[in-house]
Amino acid sequence: MKKITILLVLIFLIPFGLLAQERRLNRGVNNIQGQDQTARDSKNESSVEKAPIDLYKIISVDNDTTTVDTTLHMYKDYRFNYLRKDNFGLLPFSNVGRSYNRLTYNFIEEREVLPQFGARARHYNFMEVEDIFYYNVPTPFTELFFKTVFEQGQAADALFTVNTSPNLNFSIGYKGLRSLGRYQNMLTSTGNFRTTLSYSSPNGRYNIQTHFVSQDLLNEENGGLTPSALEQYIAQNPEFEDRSRLDVNFEDAQSTLFGKRFFLDHSYALYKRADSLAQRDFRVGHRLNYTYKKYQYQQASASELLGPSFEEESLRDETRLTSVANEVYVGFTAGNLAKIIARGRHTHYNYGYNTVLDLEDGFIVNRLKGNILSAGGDYLGTLGDFQFKAGGMINLTGDFNGYDLGARLSYALSPDFLVAATANINDRAPNYNFLLYQSDYINYNWQTSFSNESRQSLGFELWAPQLLNANVEFSTINDMAYFGLDDTGLVRPFQHGEQVSYVKIKAEREFSLGKFALNNTLLYQNVLDGGQVLNVPDFVTRNTFYYKDYWFQRALYLQTGFTLNYFTNYEMNGYDPILAEFYVQNSQEIEGFPTVDFFFNGKIRQARIFFKLENMNYLLETNNNFSAPLYPSRDFGIRFGLVWNFFM
Repeated sequence: MKKITILLVLIFLIPFGLLAQERRLNRGVNNIQGQDQTARDSKNESSVEKAPIDLYKIISVDNDTTTVDTTLHMYKDYRFNYLRKDNFGLLPFSNVGRSYNRLTYNFIEEREVLPQFGARARHYNFMEVEDIFYYNVPTPFTELFFKTVFEQGQAADALFTVNTSPNLNFSIGYKGLRSLGRYQNMLTSTGNFRTTLSYSSPNGRYNIQTHFVSQDLLNEENGGLTPSALEQYIAQNPEFEDRSRLDVNFEDAQSTLFGKRFFLDHSYALYKRADSLAQRDFRVGHRLNYTYKKYQYQQASASELLGPSFEEESLRDETRLTSVANEVYVGFTAGNLAKIIARGRHTHYNYGYNTVLDLEDGFIVNRLKGNILSAGGDYLGTLGDFQFKAGGMINLTGDFNGYDLGARLSYALSPDFLVAATANINDRAPNYNFLLYQSDYINYNWQTSFSNESRQSLGFELWAPQLLNANVEFSTINDMAYFGLDDTGLVRPFQHGEQVSYVKIKAEREFSLGKFALNNTLLYQNVLDGGQVLNVPDFVTRNTFYYKDYWFQRALYLQTGFTLNYFTNYEMNGYDPILAEFYVQNSQEIEGFPTVDFFFNGKIRQARIFFKLENMNYLLETNNNFSAPLYPSRDFGIRFGLVWNFFM
């Protein structure tokens, strides 16, 4: 895959770069300001005025547009990680590229109406449709990301995009990681290849966005520490500061999540009119999403810790899902007053295995296969400083009932002050691996008839950076599906027949005084009902105290300081390597613990450089904390890297 990627990069870069350079020479009015033809022809004239940064646009699948940002601020530091997202509320495992234990939840953002593929613990770095962006740039643009890892490897992410004409853009990117880790059998090796195309006709009537993604995310699985190693780890025995000396439960297992997706969204405006007052159009469109996913668990010999098995050697579980969704939509826009879209969708799904099972306690089929017809729509309207947004989808026919309805009302008192209220109700079947699963391990075979999960959420948001950014969420869940431990201590799917009630309050504020600043993120949450199936810490905090200034005649902008992360005690979810899922356990309370990072970040032109001493408090006291029961948390480490943008 990597060789193919390199070849594709070369194929794309060379002709696109030449075309882009030719365009810049021939279309100087767009990219070269203040030069006449004589200056362009002169051999002595080599200076070219760069295009403004706000012309380099990044466009989401929902057509929300931002621009390339080369600044350096604290949230850039929070996003400088493997996920390239702010990972507040996620507790990382000991090695880069592995899963994260959740410290908090965002139920209000879960809007699916169909079951999802399982192995959710492996999906944090899996690029879904909303994670792919499209571009519009005046000159070729490149972004390079690099960061060191733990033992023998590195993390890198490279993106190249170019407009071969004002209306046609290509992009190609690859994100790769390899990290051995400090514990036995903890290697991670992942790759995310993506390429996009976007086009808009000169008259703006026809638009297309399409992408292809291929991903393979491999983790070696060790099952956590053995009982004797666990004692040595908790006791902080100095002989085991070399973590590779700690024994693990097995050294011959690995799991891999594969995925390929082709996505196409195109539309044509039957009527389009733009004037000084408003833009109006009537548009028809089509959206295709073809997705293939496969989760594979392999183990050389069976482990007694996972229960009895059909095979003693060469265990291999494979779960597949093929989904094809075709959606047609009709949209009408009347300026800012209203944007209305009506949708109809057909989804064909094929999930399962190649064999059927006839067990003593019942017959287990090999596939869930069928067709779903859905209908829905969206509305967006603005009246003065108020904005109202609503959307919904309901399954009309098929084996899976489900619906989602949501609305958001916001009021902008000023550009820096906004309040909003959100409501959402969602009803859908649990994920596929709750409904059907097969494995070489006997206990991991089931077919259930779970009811739909029903969720109701209310949210309130305040966005005022000079005062306070805050949001509140209150959610109730009926018939919640979860993985837990049965009477034998093995993982099984369960459904909670009573209501779960959850409330969360999150606040952010940065205080500045001269060249010093204190950035704070505080989270309080509580499970009012159903605490036995939804475990979270009551309090999570992140506080950063730092110094910022320009050095060397403003050639370098730097930020340096300390970041504290902390959460309170709670009954932390366990991790199951066969399912790649977290399960609920109520027998062991894990102590919350603080971590302190020292960082030194700098910006030189378009390059941002990051240097960090991670978990430096473990230099004073040896780490004996956990990311999940049996799985140690991340030790002290020295890591550095950069993000570099190139504008040709």
